[in-house]
Amino acid sequence: MKDKIIAAVLLCIMVLNFFDVLTDISLGIPTWHIVEESVIVLISGLLGVFLVFDIKKRTKKHAALKQKLQESHNQIKDITDEMATARRQYSHIIHEQFENWQLTKSEQEVAMLLLKGLSFKEMSMVRETKEKTVRQQASTIYSKANVEGRHEFAAWFLEDFIVG
Repeated sequence: MKDKIIAAVLLCIMVLNFFDVLTDISLGIPTWHIVEESVIVLISGLLGVFLVFDIKKRTKKHAALKQKLQESHNQIKDITDEMATARRQYSHIIHEQFENWQLTKSEQEVAMLLLKGLSFKEMSMVRETKEKTVRQQASTIYSKANVEGRHEFAAWFLEDFIVG
């Protein structure tokens, strides 16, 4: 906005000085004065025109950046939607594997908490059971999954994602 005001002021100066030069010529004012005012007209006109073009250029650039920002926002939304879909699909696959291992409902809950990285104490608090019960369920899960412990259990679900 400030640039537009400056451009308008420069163009007004140019127009007013132009009419002043015409008046000075008709009044017979010395040539050096007419040349001086003509230079002012020329400079203010050139600067005004430069500012107008610069404003147009920046406006186009601003619009292009705004468009790119909107496209990026849409891409992020698409990626977020894809991630949510992938999470649901992965969760479904995990639960299918739990079914294949014939985990009980409570074992499935513990198994999900194991995958989320909770400690046995945290799991017992979340499930409102004794820590010993959670440990026993975890041992049963490891046995049914044919793995040695929580790290191997988690790795079982992650190994396909690791590029080696």
